Amino acid sequence: MLIEDCHRFDGLSHAPVKGCRTVASGLPRGVWHTIFVIEIPEVVRHQAVNVGADDWLASLSDIVSELATSWNITVGTTFPDATEAYVAKAVRDDGELLVLKIHIPREGGFAQSEITTLRLANGDSCVLLVDYDETLGALLLERLGPSLHDLALPIDRRHEILCGVAERMWRSAPDCGLPNGRQKVTTQMESIRSLWEELDHPCSERAVAYALECGERRSAAHDDDTAVLIHGDIHQWNTLQANDRFKLVDPDGGVAEAEFDLGILMREDPVELIQGDPRDRARYLAMRCGLDVEAIWEWGAVQRVWNGLLCFKDDLQPFGKQMLDAAEVCVG
Repeated sequence: MLIEDCHRFDGLSHAPVKGCRTVASGLPRGVWHTIFVIEIPEVVRHQAVNVGADDWLASLSDIVSELATSWNITVGTTFPDATEAYVAKAVRDDGELLVLKIHIPREGGFAQSEITTLRLANGDSCVLLVDYDETLGALLLERLGPSLHDLALPIDRRHEILCGVAERMWRSAPDCGLPNGRQKVTTQMESIRSLWEELDHPCSERAVAYALECGERRSAAHDDDTAVLIHGDIHQWNTLQANDRFKLVDPDGGVAEAEFDLGILMREDPVELIQGDPRDRARYLAMRCGLDVEAIWEWGAVQRVWNGLLCFKDDLQPFGKQMLDAAEVCVG
């Protein structure tokens, strides 16, 4: 059997999908069968099952087929590091290199938030949104280069790059429909409370209490008049090379104080954070971007516990343990 223009995925389904052509020996000339096998990373499959998206898993090949036809693309290999969406290489009929992303359907409006954020960013600080389908939770994106993680740059250089791309992100975005800082931190605090109990207390009550105290202060500090568009998950895996600069992918989105985004950098690289004075990083970020050091510190306290607990729930180790270990050190 000769397979032409067909990309093999390790997947869930062997259902036929439009856009891939197969010639089978013994068939009359001009008769084609279509075979498309989707490979879904285990983390994505696990996330889909956890949120009850079994029907989405079963129909994903048909969704990809529909999008391949409507967007005139050939879909290629999957990105194995995806966690909350099906993400694959794609090529348009004119040769343009793209990425197809299809969100796992779940509560929270994550696909809509990403689409809105990328439309507002307009290809500057974030990856360019080429096309989208809100109903299917699908995005067609420009294809970028390697991530900061892949480039293995020193942490000081990474922080400089991350601050620079974050500053390009921040802009006024009134009435855009994205959750504001108060809403985002309220959701995170609720998640901290429930996950800490659900996971049988993987960190101390003291660390949880401090994160919640910091969250309450950031909630009270929210100001609609000064809030800016934020990415919401700035780190080295979400920052990709784009020719001579970098762009962000996978935005959570929101409208909050800019310090929210720098709080993510206080969460990441937790081992390095506690090798010295953890507040030194907050001081550097505040000085570099002209922002409030205490707000950055407090957002970091919330993020470490919240994301650490999420990593425990999804069995993403050693990241979960490292974040919660840092949270214990950074109380107060």
